[in-house]
Amino acid sequence: MGTGGERVITGAVLGDRDGIGGAAPLDAVERRQLDIVRRWGTVGALLLAAGSLGAGAAPVLSPLPGTPVLGLFARMPSATLAVAWTGIFMIVSAWLWLGRFARPGRPRLVSRSQMDRTLMMWITPLVFVLPMFSRDVYSYLAQSQIAANGQDPYELGPATALGVDNVLTQNVPTIWRETPAPYGPLFLALGRVISAVTGDHVLPGVFLHRMLALVGLAMIVWALPRLAVRFGVPEVSALWLGAANPLVLFHLVVGVHNEALAIGLMLVGIEVALRRLPVHNPGDPLTRDELLWVALGAALITLGAMVKLPAALALGFLGIIVARRRGGRLRDLLSVAVFMLVVAVVVTVATCFGTGLGFGWTETLNTAGTVKSWMSPPTALGFLGGGLGLLLGLGNHTDSTIALGRLIGQAVYVVIVGSLLWKAFRGRIKAVNGLGAGLGAVLVLGPVLQPWYLLWAALPLATAVLAKRFRLVATAGSAIIAVVLPPTGAAFDGRAYVLPQAVLGAVLVFAVCLFVARKHVGPLIRKDPLPGAA
Repeated sequence: MGTGGERVITGAVLGDRDGIGGAAPLDAVERRQLDIVRRWGTVGALLLAAGSLGAGAAPVLSPLPGTPVLGLFARMPSATLAVAWTGIFMIVSAWLWLGRFARPGRPRLVSRSQMDRTLMMWITPLVFVLPMFSRDVYSYLAQSQIAANGQDPYELGPATALGVDNVLTQNVPTIWRETPAPYGPLFLALGRVISAVTGDHVLPGVFLHRMLALVGLAMIVWALPRLAVRFGVPEVSALWLGAANPLVLFHLVVGVHNEALAIGLMLVGIEVALRRLPVHNPGDPLTRDELLWVALGAALITLGAMVKLPAALALGFLGIIVARRRGGRLRDLLSVAVFMLVVAVVVTVATCFGTGLGFGWTETLNTAGTVKSWMSPPTALGFLGGGLGLLLGLGNHTDSTIALGRLIGQAVYVVIVGSLLWKAFRGRIKAVNGLGAGLGAVLVLGPVLQPWYLLWAALPLATAVLAKRFRLVATAGSAIIAVVLPPTGAAFDGRAYVLPQAVLGAVLVFAVCLFVARKHVGPLIRKDPLPGAA
């Protein structure tokens, strides 16, 4: 494959129904080990589900404390948190072991059907858990109810629109109760439908929002293997690093973040747009059929941006692929850019007017920037500058240094994205690699950084990068981030002792599990089984 990487892989890969390309299926020993990995991860998912009853981000007026048996979990925070963290350790370790059977270049790979069944086993117990790792879903419910009431969620926060005593407002974190919605009109329109069904019933609303997130996850699962085959990566390798990633399970499924829908629409849009491009040789005029598919793909990407704006960056890199398909001249780039802009404007205007929510979302995009989090490198740089000013006796200028740090971060990621677009246009990098790196730059150098934001970069890159170093870094980063973030979705103010007790208990239980199952998990920990090993 050339460096541009926009050609479809043909031959054995496309003809392989299991998606393992030239690799052989797992042998009998490896199939037994895969069965152990599946069960290990499923037990972890069940433990996480049980732990959510006491350690999850439960509603303020939760019915659980008064429920027989289940109410015990809410009264044992340290124990339930330890149970949840044990589940986290088991899921992450199962994912790492599964990765051995999905590693690119391995002579035998897990089949697509085996990977799909594993995903189903791990995801199913997580569908019915309480929200964990974040309380954002309660903001979704409140903002959607504002829209359902006919009020403007881009002008009013939950406290003003619904009242501070409203059950939906009470579940929203205090810092967000006065802020308007920062999400696109498509997402709030879908949330408005959910609110019309559930009203102020919190748990049914959470469940329907999780169903919406699962629709997004289904889009991701559909698009990842198809894009991977297109860019020369085994589809099970892309699914393992992408859809089976603990960050996806914990933050898109359990945490119910709308990134699932936004990223799903973005990836499906890219795949749909590319479905007809390889019909002719590069340089031939685009046919009407090709233009229609490109327009449909660009429309889907724009709808993703109407959920969360970062998806719009995919339009630029999709345009690069189409421009190179047309011949790779500057006039091709310009004409394709105009075409993409027209599609994006038409879909955006239609969405804003069709939902009745208008263009107020353009004024609330920086709502999250009101939070000053050290996790964002530019914000952390601002804190450092303010601290140095205090140390040197220059006064407290932390707000100014944070604003300056964020401005520098924006300037840097604009340069990075521009450079990636140009390199992709010249064929020095794959466009989808540029998209992943560009999204990573935009979000890491943005004013706020959350762990699940990294999925914007990881999922596109999973479809096109074979480099061992990248996959090692992505694997280690995903595993570390997955285990360090507390599942409660809240701080431990006034009860900091709970955290070390729970982690220590989880480590001990996990160690006991490894010891008990040592005969089965030992070979997985030591090394790959030898070819034909009995």
